[in-house]
Amino acid sequence: MLLVQSERNALLASLTAVVGVVERRHTLPILSNLLLEKKGSKLTLLATDLELQVSTQLDVQAGEDFAITIAARKLFDIVRALPDSAKLKLDSKDSQVVVSAGKSRFTLQTLPAADFPRVETGAGLGEAIRLPQKTLKRLLQLVQFAMASQDIRYYLNGMLLVLEGKQLRVVATDGHRLSYAETELETEAAPREVIIPRKTVVELSKLLSDVDDPVELRIGTNQVTITLPGTELVTKVVDGKFPDYQRVIPANQPRHLKANRQSVMQALQRAAILSNEKFRGVRLVMSENTLGIVCNNNEQEEAADEIEVSYNGDPLDVGFNVTYLLDGLGAVNTDEITLSLGDANSSMLLTSEGEAGFKYVVMPMRI
Repeated sequence: MLLVQSERNALLASLTAVVGVVERRHTLPILSNLLLEKKGSKLTLLATDLELQVSTQLDVQAGEDFAITIAARKLFDIVRALPDSAKLKLDSKDSQVVVSAGKSRFTLQTLPAADFPRVETGAGLGEAIRLPQKTLKRLLQLVQFAMASQDIRYYLNGMLLVLEGKQLRVVATDGHRLSYAETELETEAAPREVIIPRKTVVELSKLLSDVDDPVELRIGTNQVTITLPGTELVTKVVDGKFPDYQRVIPANQPRHLKANRQSVMQALQRAAILSNEKFRGVRLVMSENTLGIVCNNNEQEEAADEIEVSYNGDPLDVGFNVTYLLDGLGAVNTDEITLSLGDANSSMLLTSEGEAGFKYVVMPMRI
């Protein structure tokens, strides 16, 4: 029985949107599968890991209405390996699906659609807030690199999303550095504060485009739904208390250094070649209109570099993790950045006039 006919590129785009949710190893075999559900001319593809669910729709030709589940990675790899111009057919045969394109044929096992678990949606969701996709994508780019990964403090393995009046804020921290970004919404929203899991942030970043088309968020007490044209993402939220980010961001730092972002990045990249592989320490040595960058390692090797900057504060020698500095500088798009510092034991704040809502804090380290 013919199930679906589709252009290869259209099906591949839909598979790409959902396949990242599927875990390679799972205790429930059906979670390695995608749910394919056809109603009329719409084919819905749905994937979930029980915490995050992504569904997307595409227009297809011919075939009867059906619902099956099929191995997600295998189907994705098959479609990706076919030529761009290929036209695909999916036929059902007993408890199998035959994927064919030209003279290529692949027979895959299926599992019953009735056994496929879905994340229940809609309970306690707030009103919808809308913003351009490119705005949300940029917010995520400015903070997601600072999220923790597999930290025992599970609430750090994600991103804080704060709604307050017309402001939307996103914050991420791994305990050693913190990244903050904000944007202004067109309409006011009821105050909300949730922690979105790391995996959700990563998958959402892939789905968002640099376009003005809207993305819609509905934030509930234990769930967030994010809707893009043709695609819906439903995620559970992390239950935990996020650190007080307002207290972490330093205010009224006495020393301010202005510099060209690319010059600082390149000098740090050069010096980092000889940094300690485990601790990744770098010393920033500041004097009048000069920034010295020094790295040492266990083999008694040293890299030293010096660049011209705008600085007229007291001399300062302070250590940081060079990877953290490069992450923050890499997230910003502007030419000039400002480093605000206190003393050798206080955090550094990285800001840029061109990214008005962005603040990046890095804790110092002893070198």
